[in-house]
Amino acid sequence: MTSWKGKTRGGLTGYKIFVGILKYSGLPAAYILLRFVSLYYFLFYPKSFAAIFQFYRKRLDFGFFRSVIFIYRNYYSFGQTILDKIVIMAGFNAKFNFTFEGEKYLMKMAEEKRGGLLISAHIGNFEMAGHMLERLKTRVNIIMYDAEHEKIKGYLSSIMNRNFNIIVIKEDNSHIYEINNALREGEIVCIHGDRFVKGSKTISSDFLGGKARFPSGPFYMAMKFNVPVSFVFAMRGKKNSYHFSASPPEYYLQQGIQLKRDQVILTIINEYIRQLEKTIGNYPTQWFNYYNFWEPDE
Repeated sequence: MTSWKGKTRGGLTGYKIFVGILKYSGLPAAYILLRFVSLYYFLFYPKSFAAIFQFYRKRLDFGFFRSVIFIYRNYYSFGQTILDKIVIMAGFNAKFNFTFEGEKYLMKMAEEKRGGLLISAHIGNFEMAGHMLERLKTRVNIIMYDAEHEKIKGYLSSIMNRNFNIIVIKEDNSHIYEINNALREGEIVCIHGDRFVKGSKTISSDFLGGKARFPSGPFYMAMKFNVPVSFVFAMRGKKNSYHFSASPPEYYLQQGIQLKRDQVILTIINEYIRQLEKTIGNYPTQWFNYYNFWEPDE
């Protein structure tokens, strides 16, 4: 199994080009250009092609030609999520429709002012739920791994009008103090639970018919900080629509010496996987992990 390298493809120039099109020509024109960009990635990035092909063939059991078609659709969907989040964050003129499932859970989480942990994944477009999270009337902290992409994030921050705080994971673990402080202040912390970088602690579990490793960090936090935990996803639908879902918040505590820490973490991971598998089944073009996610078959 190959771990994630800690960064996402795409350069600052590409972001600027698309932002210019969004500003002066609108979202439909940006989607047109995106079709050609998606074709470029489809043709000239064999490593990501091979990884996502195995996802469709082995994990979702698609046929050969259907898998190839879905790879292109996947690249295009990924590009759409990037454009959509820029539109929302920068306040460009475009209309999106949103439906919410489980919003009341997060409202209650914010009202109780005990803090809360939202665990998502690199599927769909979690940032598109930002305006709903703003209605929670509490600060939202988003944890990111790709610290080396400060230029891109700095540029996007310059056009954002949404009130998010970004916590970057650092080698000296100083981000732990930021997370702890945010939760102590009753704020919401959002993190993805499906990627890890080399050297991170992981736990293996069954996922879509194969063994895959998940970072233990996000799920350890769920146990350690004694705050309610919800699994959340924002998935793109047809005609510029998004569906946001949040599971009922749960507390995950280590009960006595009989239940070891890793057992509690694995329990949380397995519940996360159950939610993740269901979501992927409903939105198969929106899985955005372009590397060998699963362990080799024995």
